[in-house]
Amino acid sequence: MKRIPLFLAAVALFVLAGCKQQSAEPQVMARTVPERSDDFVFENNLVAGRFYGQALEGNPTSPGIDIWVKKPGRLVADAWYAEAVKDPEYYHHDHDGKDCYKVAVSLGGGASAPLIEGKLAMPATNYRSWEILEQKPGKVVFVLHYPEWEAAEGVSVSLDKKVTVTADSYFCRVDDTYKFTGAESLCIAAGMLRHGAQETIVEEMQGDDRYAIWEHASDQSVEPEEGMLGVAVVMPGAQQVFTDKELDHSLCTRIVRSGEPLTYYFGSCWSRGDIPTAEAWFETVRKVK
Repeated sequence: MKRIPLFLAAVALFVLAGCKQQSAEPQVMARTVPERSDDFVFENNLVAGRFYGQALEGNPTSPGIDIWVKKPGRLVADAWYAEAVKDPEYYHHDHDGKDCYKVAVSLGGGASAPLIEGKLAMPATNYRSWEILEQKPGKVVFVLHYPEWEAAEGVSVSLDKKVTVTADSYFCRVDDTYKFTGAESLCIAAGMLRHGAQETIVEEMQGDDRYAIWEHASDQSVEPEEGMLGVAVVMPGAQQVFTDKELDHSLCTRIVRSGEPLTYYFGSCWSRGDIPTAEAWFETVRKVK
């Protein structure tokens, strides 16, 4: 009779161990990609994207976030990069998602830069070094370092960009720390490229501390894209939210002092996933706090 409780206990431990192993399956990832021009890729079970590294400087040199659309569920970036070694255009074709967002020299889908005399003073290089600060199945935190550049005459700036990616969220948190000399404070703008030349935007939403866009794919050079993209930036405490057609960006801004972290959120979605309409995307953006 004593064997029965022991047996049941063993079964319970087996089941619990199995559940624990299943729940620990990663839902986020972030890493440098030396096999593909020093990209730095990040992903959760809903969104993916990348920052440009040193090997890609000049083609382009840009702090912009390159959005990758994908269907909700599994992580795809590692598989896409593996296939891209054989076919460089692999992730521009639809494999339950793809790269169909044009960045060029811009903020892309949610980067930031000093806004000085009406111009975006972007870094002179792509990120040059990186750190993983935290790595868990449902959360990854990394920092990208942009070395000092001259943002304006007599104003030198460097940037440490900390990004937090968590599972089950269409938004990533950013804590940007700009260190600078030659100025008491700087206006920092975080936002998104409007793709004015392609005229991609169908609908947009502006709030006191956020801006959201619903648009057609901006890079269809490899194959047509039937889905729509949602892009947004949310900056708690933003002092201005506006569109500058000359800069071809929609922006949220705050004034910061050297070494003072600036927190904001960038997000994206694909209409072929769980957010099929502009109304659903804008409602998702409104819920970000």
